[in-house]
Amino acid sequence: MSILSIYKKYTTLKPILAIVIAASLLGNACSSSKKDTVAQNQLAPDPPFERVVVDKDPPVAPLSPEESMKKVQLPPGYRLELVASEPMVQEPVAIAWDGNGRMYVAEMNTYMKDALGTGEYERTSRIKRLEDTDGDGKMDKYTVFIDSLLLPRVVLPIGDQLLVQETNVQHIWSYRDTNNDGKADEKKIVFRNDVQDVRNLEHQNGGLLWNLDNWIYPTRDNLRYKYQNGKLIADTLVDNMIGQWGLTADNYGRLFYSEAGPGLPAVQIQQMPAYGALNFKDQYTPEFAIPWPIIGNVDAQGGKEALRPEDNTLNHFTSGCGQSIFRGDRLPADMQGDYFIPEPVGRVIKRGKVSNKEGKIYLKDAYEKKDWLASADMNFRPINTNTGPDGNFYIVDMYHGIIQESEWSGPGSYLGGVIAQKGLDKNRGMGRIYRVVHQNFKPDTRRPNMLNEPSSQLVKYLNHPNGWWRDNAQITLIVRNDQSVVPALKQMTLAKEQPNHLARMHALWTLEGLNALDKATLFRTLADEEPQVRKTAVWVSENFLAKNDLEVIQKLSVLKEDPSADVRIQLALSLRTNKNEVAQNTIKELIAANPKNELMQYSHTTFLETQKTLAAEKARSKNLSPEDRKLVAKGAVIFKQLCSSCHGPDGKGRSLGGGQMPAPPLAGSPRVKGDKVLLTQLLLNGLRGPVDGKTYPDIMPAMGHNDDEWIASVLSYVRNSGEIGNNASVVTTEEVKNVRANTPKIPEGMTLQMLEIFKLGRNENTNWAK
Repeated sequence: MSILSIYKKYTTLKPILAIVIAASLLGNACSSSKKDTVAQNQLAPDPPFERVVVDKDPPVAPLSPEESMKKVQLPPGYRLELVASEPMVQEPVAIAWDGNGRMYVAEMNTYMKDALGTGEYERTSRIKRLEDTDGDGKMDKYTVFIDSLLLPRVVLPIGDQLLVQETNVQHIWSYRDTNNDGKADEKKIVFRNDVQDVRNLEHQNGGLLWNLDNWIYPTRDNLRYKYQNGKLIADTLVDNMIGQWGLTADNYGRLFYSEAGPGLPAVQIQQMPAYGALNFKDQYTPEFAIPWPIIGNVDAQGGKEALRPEDNTLNHFTSGCGQSIFRGDRLPADMQGDYFIPEPVGRVIKRGKVSNKEGKIYLKDAYEKKDWLASADMNFRPINTNTGPDGNFYIVDMYHGIIQESEWSGPGSYLGGVIAQKGLDKNRGMGRIYRVVHQNFKPDTRRPNMLNEPSSQLVKYLNHPNGWWRDNAQITLIVRNDQSVVPALKQMTLAKEQPNHLARMHALWTLEGLNALDKATLFRTLADEEPQVRKTAVWVSENFLAKNDLEVIQKLSVLKEDPSADVRIQLALSLRTNKNEVAQNTIKELIAANPKNELMQYSHTTFLETQKTLAAEKARSKNLSPEDRKLVAKGAVIFKQLCSSCHGPDGKGRSLGGGQMPAPPLAGSPRVKGDKVLLTQLLLNGLRGPVDGKTYPDIMPAMGHNDDEWIASVLSYVRNSGEIGNNASVVTTEEVKNVRANTPKIPEGMTLQMLEIFKLGRNENTNWAK
């Protein structure tokens, strides 16, 4: 029975008893937090409220933070509070707190100063450290922690270090303030990759998250990292994750990615990246990809087709980013576990209800034809959200006139015209950070001091009602590698000692991070009364499975008939790469006994197909020359990192939530397998307009800024990939060079008709681009 149903049952009989039961079910074990929280048991959904469209063609003049907050519509009871604004912060894009509650703010100070992106790559961006010294919730002290950066995109505090990644490079650096003056004076590289990232800055890694399972995940690519002795040790995954800006996780370590380009508000939410990419068309409802702004969004890249004719508001997601699962304790309990994703072109933040049905995750709108937060300020640009140490919900508002990168706003583009007409390029140098509070709750004013507290105290925080505290206590304990807390952590995994199952899960993963998990503790938690703890125990057992521990495999096999689908699915995932006969027999029995479990069946099928595809690709590459093999291999990496976002990992297109495919399929396409010159021109200049009679929501951007080898690699892969299903000749670097020299630049992109006209011109001059 859900917490809400229990609450409703008892409120009809004994209201006071209902409060006690609901509070205990929430696991709020920190007594000090209980005393400070008002109406922590409030489980009812938000009361009804109206969406009011303010202006079809709103003014673009910047507003003060106070004026801007008045333009925001929220459900009754909620309100914004200003945490920081210009000049303290400018162009903020990401925030994170260290264990002592100091906020680090990444600023992209050179982002889109005009429609052409002039000066965008100057090294004048910064990361600032902000502090609230008087506990009123507003930052009153700041320092420039790191200066002279190139568009910083990642900030992740780990102990007394701050991990940072900049644009166009794949190195990850650690910065430390050794003399406590608020400025970093030590810089060390923690992950080195000398290959320059040539993707558009919107398509590069947009976050790092230390997850419950002690892996650090980026938003993109086929890597994850373990923090060991001050370094990030990379693990290579089979599939590329193709999220963009922002990454979040729920209380159980499940990750939630999003993709702005194809307009997908939630992707890769069904299983962990180590098990491969997996999505379902119905994992969110069609309505969840539809924003409901309250002002006209005439600066949408898609132009008028992206807007509702009656009020000029955005009619589909086009720039979703900065998502978060709310895990705090100082807002209505009905918010806990909900999924929030900003849409900065729509100036809204959508709220989704997350449900789990037999292990498969679903998302749906929390409201009908309206969003949780909507602003009537044209410069309001929410691009990141977080749960804060005080238990509230934080919003990073870049407050910037232009939100789309110059690749889509150049001369001749719809967006470039709007920017010039409205003067959006003049609105820069600002930025705001807000927190959302509720009238029935008091923020937690206790300032964290984890970096200075003893490890014994940090163990207690694993039972905190606010997920931020639990996460940071776990991270700090692991970074310290303090083995003295191992007995207390093992004690915490006992249900009779620790009734909060979330604390038991954190204790298990902290033991794993300290390399202190023994089989006795593991076996005990495999029999825990709480399904999510049993699932966690299966998951955490993978270190033993890697050593082919037969005793562990046999203990796990007993769970093949577990009443929880989550446990059975995790068992199938954890065992499937183990070659032991007991493990493989368990997998076969699980698949046979769960024919109606869509997630288990589809995941297993895709796993087997991936193994076959990898083997076939390996055999296929043997028939290519070394030079061609190199081209195709490089193209595969580029395609999976970039192109698969819209065209799908297998080139068959993508469609989630019942929505329209963002781009046409490439698999089996005569155009892809045919004229190499036409295909090269298409990639150099981009493509707009209908494709084979079908109109897609976005144009394909030009890729001509990449070098000839890059273009040749991508084309060679899509033309000669068994995974995509095409079998045509490769495109050489010399061929691309020849086509580039004979093809004019067309900033607005080409149409298929234009490509065919160019082809007729070629036929008249047979010496051209043979």
